[in-house]
Amino acid sequence: MFSRDKWNEIIESLTSNWFRTILTAFGVLWGIFILVILLAAGKGLENGVKQGFGGMATNSMFMWTQTVSKPYKGLPKGRRYSFKTKDVQAIKDNVPGLQYVSPRNQLGGFGGSNNVVRGLKSGAFNVYGDYPEIINQQPLDITAGRFINYNDIHEKRKVAVIGEGVRTNMYDKEEAVLGSYIKINGVNFQVIGTYKKKSTGGGNSEEDQKEIYVPFTAFSQAFNMGDLVGWMAITADDNHSITSLKSGVFDVIKKNHSIHPEDERAVGNFDLFEEYNKISGLFTALNFVAYFVGILVLLSGVIGISNIMLIVVKERTSEIGVRRALGATPWNIRGQILLESVFLTIISGMAGIILATGVLWLVNYVLASQDTSEMMFLNPSVDLVTVIIALVILVISGLLAGLIPAQNAIRIKPVDALRTE
Repeated sequence: MFSRDKWNEIIESLTSNWFRTILTAFGVLWGIFILVILLAAGKGLENGVKQGFGGMATNSMFMWTQTVSKPYKGLPKGRRYSFKTKDVQAIKDNVPGLQYVSPRNQLGGFGGSNNVVRGLKSGAFNVYGDYPEIINQQPLDITAGRFINYNDIHEKRKVAVIGEGVRTNMYDKEEAVLGSYIKINGVNFQVIGTYKKKSTGGGNSEEDQKEIYVPFTAFSQAFNMGDLVGWMAITADDNHSITSLKSGVFDVIKKNHSIHPEDERAVGNFDLFEEYNKISGLFTALNFVAYFVGILVLLSGVIGISNIMLIVVKERTSEIGVRRALGATPWNIRGQILLESVFLTIISGMAGIILATGVLWLVNYVLASQDTSEMMFLNPSVDLVTVIIALVILVISGLLAGLIPAQNAIRIKPVDALRTE
């Protein structure tokens, strides 16, 4: 394999007919180019969709109360109930494997009336009563000041973190925000921070930033919520999936509120982990399709190389006869043909990878100049593992392409080969 004469012979054989060699190599080049581009396109789409989750903790679910659908312990069906703060602690105590259990309360909503006033300005905004860990479940980019902390919770401080959309509506452009006060349903709250919400599939427009976060305890005290909880955001740790734990969470709620154990409608939930897995499964299928299509296209190029190598063997019948007469073993002949086939396949395949890399660089260069916050296609690329897999495919393809011509070559009898002109 490391013989200079052997490599000189390979290069001379491939360059004896440049046009034929280039046309043959193009099939493999195009096949590997299509394979890399399809895989990169799938990755770009996956990146865009994952960006749509806005960095949310995907191993989470959101839980709320619904109407009870079955009578139980003398209580009628059709009744409504509410979560209580004791439910939060009960879930933490009885369901191992949970990382965050965040109770939430909310004011405002779609089509609500103006609930926030500052001076002569007013607006309708969503106001959330939250615990500090909510920022780990629904990440926010803090642009000034800070987020709420447990000192705010324990001391029931009337402080607020407002979105950039609230700031735009309620403050002049150069006006100081931190330390100022806003009235929420007639109660004064001091602004301690501003944020920009990360994209959650709907872009990063001003409308997504029109929310206000205040400490859960201050919210409950200021708006007479008592121990009521509107809904919960629950996240499992890295060793568990929320999908496998949520039945235990539901059991705790049903026990605390005297709900029939088989009542499937009493507790509403949205399992983000389950939805995320569905999307991940879709991209796994897309990768499979990319490999399938790319390998099929590559196979057509491999067949082309195999055909050309058959012609080369035919043209070199006399040469093969002389080498056999001079003592060359069948393995020497077979190895020479296989090496030529693998060499041509790898060279053309590497050219395809380089071409695909150039195209991907150009696409990323164009995307870098665009606002990608609302795009569903982001950073199309392939990793090193994919490139290594492509190289392995090329080597195997080269061996397959040269196998039949090599077998034909060693079947030639020296006497017959020497008679061929």
